[in-house]
Amino acid sequence: MKAAGVVVTHGPDPHLPRCLEALGPQVDELVVVANPPAPEPSARMIVNDRALGFAANANKGIAATTAPFVVVANPDTEPNRDAVATLLDFMADQSRCGIAGPLMLDRNGMWQPSRRLFPTVSGTLVRRTPLRLILKPQLRQRGHYQLEERPTHPAQADWMLGAFLLLRREMLDELGGFDPGFRLYGEDIDLCYRAARAGWERWYVPQAVVRHEHEAVTDRRFLTRRTLWHWRGILRFVRKHPERLRAL
Repeated sequence: MKAAGVVVTHGPDPHLPRCLEALGPQVDELVVVANPPAPEPSARMIVNDRALGFAANANKGIAATTAPFVVVANPDTEPNRDAVATLLDFMADQSRCGIAGPLMLDRNGMWQPSRRLFPTVSGTLVRRTPLRLILKPQLRQRGHYQLEERPTHPAQADWMLGAFLLLRREMLDELGGFDPGFRLYGEDIDLCYRAARAGWERWYVPQAVVRHEHEAVTDRRFLTRRTLWHWRGILRFVRKHPERLRAL
């Protein structure tokens, strides 16, 4: 089965060459979608006239490729040499799997909890306000982060971090791709939620391993531009899916 790779970068990124070096041999098409200022060309490049959000850029890359499966990746990811093949092999046997995600490790080889439950109102308020300094979501919301579950075999997921996902083009065509109304943050949750409502499965496949230099800016600092984008994403998700307000 053929797969395309779409790497979205919001400007020059020191991690990009390593990402492309690792991902390029594993895919049949490789496209980088970049906001200005663009990095030095090292792959097929699509450079925007003006800065766009992650979702809009991912859609551009997906539209520029033809393979039936598409890896959408951040430039700070580095897949193991068999990661894409492992995800493809799994999806080949699961015709309703629209989204597959790998096990993610940080630069030190520590596990990242990339498989999570759909958000609730109270949980979001704790995670995205100063309340997290007091209530410690990593301790009190272990269920959301699924910290007690570290599957060693493929397991279904509500949603997975969008830093590195293998997507079935048939599902993307049906859903209309990512929602470009999300500037940054929330587009991965929204895609997985719409996929779930349409009957597409989301699977976590820990046999596929990806290194991820996760900055987690909004987890460390309040009142940044990214914090605003995060809250805009949350509000958009609630407006689109008001039934989630019942999930307190």
